[in-house]
Amino acid sequence: MNLLGNIIWLIFGGLAAALGYLVGGIVLCMTIIGIPFGLQCFKLAALELWPFGSQVVSGDSRAGCLSVVFNIIWLIFGGLYTALVHLVFAFLLCITIIGIPFARQHLKLMELSLMPFGKRIEYR
Repeated sequence: MNLLGNIIWLIFGGLAAALGYLVGGIVLCMTIIGIPFGLQCFKLAALELWPFGSQVVSGDSRAGCLSVVFNIIWLIFGGLYTALVHLVFAFLLCITIIGIPFARQHLKLMELSLMPFGKRIEYR
């Protein structure tokens, strides 16, 4: 069932969104300051490609306060906007019964796109 959901997800916008995150990650990695943020874009792109059968979990706190600072910077410069876009799509998809599983994936993406530092993706 996860495979079917992922195929439908990719056809109806997942692939385009993943390419957007990949391009953003490449652009951010062109500067030394942007490398940590570019890596988070790659993490979002991976989840965007395969959301069904994956889970976002809080990682260990080895990064300390640095992940908090980076999450605040991320939130100010696009994380809030991206999370709101995923929230709007989740709301629109919840209107129909067929869209509810896809809305749940947008909520998962919203969690990661709001504050990606200190979180990791686990695939089942």
